[in-house]
Amino acid sequence: MSEQHKEKQSKLINALREGVALVQMVFFKEIKGLLEKKHPDHELSTQLMLAGAITNELFGTPNAEEKFVAFRRDKRELIEEEMSGLAENLPHLRNALTDALRVQTLCDNQEGVEDPGVLQAAEALGLLAKDRNLPLPSAFMTLVRGLGEQYQLVVAPVQISAEEDRSLLH
Repeated sequence: MSEQHKEKQSKLINALREGVALVQMVFFKEIKGLLEKKHPDHELSTQLMLAGAITNELFGTPNAEEKFVAFRRDKRELIEEEMSGLAENLPHLRNALTDALRVQTLCDNQEGVEDPGVLQAAEALGLLAKDRNLPLPSAFMTLVRGLGEQYQLVVAPVQISAEEDRSLLH
């Protein structure tokens, strides 16, 4: 692989990861709203930490900072209970989550990290739309831009060539 091709692929992976991060932000906002309604008795800081823990759990990105590790340990049952209701509570995010988790796994694979656990966990929760095709990078970024507009989150436009669109799938 040429150095120029590696650089283009690296830029593409970075753009896709930014798209995944935006889906995470949308998911976090939705979870936070659900938790505010479901647990109005919890302090805002607890609701925020719980929303963060659920988001990190779903995307396989637990926060290693001690206060978050302790929170996750102490609230394990509540986190699992909330996660078990995600498919039912957020059906409108299922396609975006499916695409984001698949793209995240694809990016990880391109960088030499193989862990199908995130996809398996999402499937077990009923969040993975199995009948949905793996999105091409351009289609994923279009979906992300639409979500960004809908939730008033900014997404920088990224130009993806037809060659780049196919390159990650091979």
